[in-house]
Amino acid sequence: MTEPVASSRRKWLAMMVIALSVSIIIMDATVVTVVLPVLIRDLGLTAADAEWVNSVYSLVFAAFLITAGRFGDMHGRKRLLLIGTVIFGIASVLAAVSPNGLALIAARILQGFGGAMILPATLSTLNAMFTGRERGIAFAIWGSTIGGMAALGPLVGGWLTTAFSWHWAFLINVPVVLIMFFGTLSLVPETRLEGSRRAFDPLGILLSVLGLGSIVFGLIEAQRYGWWAPSELTPPGWPISPVPVAFALGLLCIIGFILLEKKRRHAGKPVLVDLSLFRLGSFRYGSIAALVVALGEFGMLFALPLFVQGALGYSALETGLLIVFLALGTFLISGGTPQLGRRLGGRTVVQLGIATEIVAIVGLGLSFSAGSPFWLLAMWLFLYGVGVGLATAQLTSVILAEVPVEQSGEASGLQSTVRQLGSALGIAVLGTLLVSTLSVNFGGALDGLGDLATADRATALELVRNSVGASIPELAGLGVSAPVIEAARASLVDAARLTTLIAAAVLGVGLLATFRLPALKNINHG
Repeated sequence: MTEPVASSRRKWLAMMVIALSVSIIIMDATVVTVVLPVLIRDLGLTAADAEWVNSVYSLVFAAFLITAGRFGDMHGRKRLLLIGTVIFGIASVLAAVSPNGLALIAARILQGFGGAMILPATLSTLNAMFTGRERGIAFAIWGSTIGGMAALGPLVGGWLTTAFSWHWAFLINVPVVLIMFFGTLSLVPETRLEGSRRAFDPLGILLSVLGLGSIVFGLIEAQRYGWWAPSELTPPGWPISPVPVAFALGLLCIIGFILLEKKRRHAGKPVLVDLSLFRLGSFRYGSIAALVVALGEFGMLFALPLFVQGALGYSALETGLLIVFLALGTFLISGGTPQLGRRLGGRTVVQLGIATEIVAIVGLGLSFSAGSPFWLLAMWLFLYGVGVGLATAQLTSVILAEVPVEQSGEASGLQSTVRQLGSALGIAVLGTLLVSTLSVNFGGALDGLGDLATADRATALELVRNSVGASIPELAGLGVSAPVIEAARASLVDAARLTTLIAAAVLGVGLLATFRLPALKNINHG
């Protein structure tokens, strides 16, 4: 049974707990970006391992958000939040003590399960707790927390890695999880859909997980197995790479999932996703924009730390300090975003935010060089943070603007799924682009050096490719010649610049999608 919220003060104290819960799961989606070069060296991760460590969290997050959200609707969102918090805490400890890449990937999968329970529980609880103008403020806080913590995650990870070790980037979650757990118990009200008779859709869950997982597997493992022709790593007897097989399986599962959900809904049976929500213009085009924007944002954040640590020689802490300028931009603009939304309309604010992000990312990419000054990169990241602050909270509001109140929990989970899918695809697609471009560029550069690179070719090429450039600062200690090191650094600069500019182009697609959004003003969701 839904508990009443006793007072306005209690509601806003509960809002603080919810913001903290959102903070930790978003931070852990980005904290690995700055720690990744250290993980590559300490655990001996390959390029594919590195992408999996970074993207599997978002992938599992996306795959189970809707299922978790449905559980919360039926059995209570507070209960879901508590269970997710416990799972997330256990997974954080397992990640911190991981002895190798496989164990770390497994821990990140478990973290993704916990996060998938936490996020829809927070958003659905907000929908139930707040109404009118207060709901708009709560959404702004929720969205700004996502944008800000996506930026602060690298700073926290960089500081802990530099001052202590990468293990503490995960152990820091433990005291936060304890505060979340007891804060939720004492302050957050229990809410659920009264009289809900919804049940799980097991085949739908299976098809959605297999579909998303297979597609992301293909994108990440293409560098290892090849896009079509078999490689030395291809399983014996396979005439082609497993990558196209994964793509085909993923596509068939997604098509099957859509057909299944339509058939079940037509028959009056419970569905995992109510596809009729996409008939709403704000939800349909807002979701497209959210997916594409997340793809571009997280793809860029994957490439940036590898560039500054590999090509510029920054430490993990210095990388985090650089990215904190992104957080500053987000926090400074977020306070005025609700007022801008009321004055200009949610769609206009979203468009202004995405356009600002595009300008900033293009400027950032064009400023990449082996001698890029800190202040120039920080300036572009600050502007990018301003764009994130403008777009994130208002995009959430716009997506849910036309959704009926009784479907708000379901729609909240679905739009969160879209964002997380975009994050996973961004790391997979743009991460693959970064790795392949770096490999091609460096191989060509070594060919151009001729005899100067003969002795160092095999060692340098393997190290740089497998570490996605993270090992470049260590090449001198291995006796690699200066011309080869400079070629590696220049190859990483070119690859990071191309990847960043492609991320800007992807954001441009998201901007185009927003022009199909209805021009809604004074959004307050009821």
